[in-house]
Amino acid sequence: MGYNRNTSIRGAPYDFRKAPNENQDYFVKLKKLIEDTYEENNNTSIMLIAHSMGGPMSLYFLNQQSQAWKDKYIKRLVTLSGAWGGSVKAIKVYAIGDDLGSYILRESVMRAEQITSPSLAFLLPSPLFWKPDEVLVQTEKKNYTLSNLEEFFIGISFPDGWEMKKDVEPFKLNFKPPGVEVHCLYGSQVDTVEKLYYKPGTWLDGYPTLLYGDGDGTVNLRSLQACQHWQSLQKQKVFYQAVPKTDHLGILYGKTTQDYIANLVKTDEPSVEIPKHYNHSILDKLLHLQRLNKLMGNSSKFDRLLNVNDV
Repeated sequence: MGYNRNTSIRGAPYDFRKAPNENQDYFVKLKKLIEDTYEENNNTSIMLIAHSMGGPMSLYFLNQQSQAWKDKYIKRLVTLSGAWGGSVKAIKVYAIGDDLGSYILRESVMRAEQITSPSLAFLLPSPLFWKPDEVLVQTEKKNYTLSNLEEFFIGISFPDGWEMKKDVEPFKLNFKPPGVEVHCLYGSQVDTVEKLYYKPGTWLDGYPTLLYGDGDGTVNLRSLQACQHWQSLQKQKVFYQAVPKTDHLGILYGKTTQDYIANLVKTDEPSVEIPKHYNHSILDKLLHLQRLNKLMGNSSKFDRLLNVNDV
């Protein structure tokens, strides 16, 4: 396609152990990298491509920039399996760890390191997309939801996890649209942890049964689809596409992804069909927008919308 490494195509890795609140130096460097790349390529606006937590990291970065800056420097944002609303798997990692799909690594050994990362708290299920009374961890004596998650951290003897959650919560609740064209690709129809179930007679220091739902094997579907809510909240276009039977890492090298990005590179306005399987009614959309805005402290506009007669 005519791209040259470190000139017209550049990487911008970040320390994935850190949440946005600890990555401020990175965002300063990223902004300069974008501006330099723009200037070194005949003032050509930039296409950002992000994977997993890179999605919400990019969202935070873009929401810190002026609209004039974004209009000048950013052509579009492409996200692959963006963890927009977090994941129940983060709770699983706090409880028992994650072996990263390896037959050599032990979950319990990995957990000791994994739970020290503030980014894990950043990836906990967001109250924007999970109900406060939705059971995430079920035990014989008590159920744990977002409303009593502090007790879960006490139960697993890791109260620091709750403190980390409080530090990153403002970043999770800021889900304003990015103000740039968005292309949101994500895997689906892969078993993904939705709940931890501890059988009677066991407690949080035991090993739970993992109950599964839809997603990409790492991120739950509702979180992957969260980018769709921006369609009615910004003037820039928002495209999205599910890639069935594709997991969280598989989306990086799958043919669908490669063809999609190649098409974006070749054309300024690709034709992308919105999946028919995701079709909320008008009322569903308004109710969800109202909930989002109440959580972000801006509910009046959508309260009025919900009073219109044709809804």
